[in-house]
Amino acid sequence: MPADPRSLILSLLLGAERSGDPTLAVPELLAAAALFGLPENAVRVALTRAAAAGLLLSPARGRYALGPAARPLADAVLAWKRLPERLVDWRGDWLAVHVGAAGRSDRPALRARERAFGLLGLAEFERGLHLRPANLAGGVEALRERLAALLPDGAAAGTVFVLGGLSAADSARACSLWDTAALDAGYRDGTALLAAWLDAAPGLPPEQAARESFELGGEAIRRLVFDPLLPAPLVDAEARARYVRTVERFDAAGQAIWQGFLARARAARAAEPEKIRR
Repeated sequence: MPADPRSLILSLLLGAERSGDPTLAVPELLAAAALFGLPENAVRVALTRAAAAGLLLSPARGRYALGPAARPLADAVLAWKRLPERLVDWRGDWLAVHVGAAGRSDRPALRARERAFGLLGLAEFERGLHLRPANLAGGVEALRERLAALLPDGAAAGTVFVLGGLSAADSARACSLWDTAALDAGYRDGTALLAAWLDAAPGLPPEQAARESFELGGEAIRRLVFDPLLPAPLVDAEARARYVRTVERFDAAGQAIWQGFLARARAARAAEPEKIRR
């Protein structure tokens, strides 16, 4: 179940963007919230507050889309679809960010930076020094740009540079910053779980299929969004590629299921006046 109405609303609007129409009507959002047991009043309050915070905008009366404040994180989430083209061969160097001068007293900025580092696969090597393998397309300049886009205005990103020439011991220590066994197991287990659900999905009731596809798909995409995208031989890159292909299949199936759910919600809403007349 989604943690709160705002998370559900933002996730639904992300899905709407991928389907080609970036907006959803309030009745559609309420129908989706009811599927997860979220009360109507809580959803309406979340809509008002999210709009006030710039996370949502309303291009037409009663319809919502993602707002400018949600754009950087939304773009980071949507980038999972382009994962293969974001990687290049690794030659042993590291992308580094040193945040010693950035300070730790601004707690909101610190949380934003930590989330950005998680999205970019950066792990702390020494206090204030974060590393990741230099296997991202665009190299250090692309990392600077993505980091700046993920941080709020005025937040210090730190010093971004390429690091090479580590000793064998330091290189081994850097390679151990991530739980690569857990990553590989996640790829294998996630592929099996999603493939099994896809096989069973045709026999599920529509509401159950919508709910489960949302929950499983959301977790699968989140896993990819926060995947550090490590190169071989640190991880099983083939297992990750199989997982990505399975998530793509699952996402396409989930999109179709939710398009059907929303179409039924719109039809039920349109039929309400007729029911009342009867």
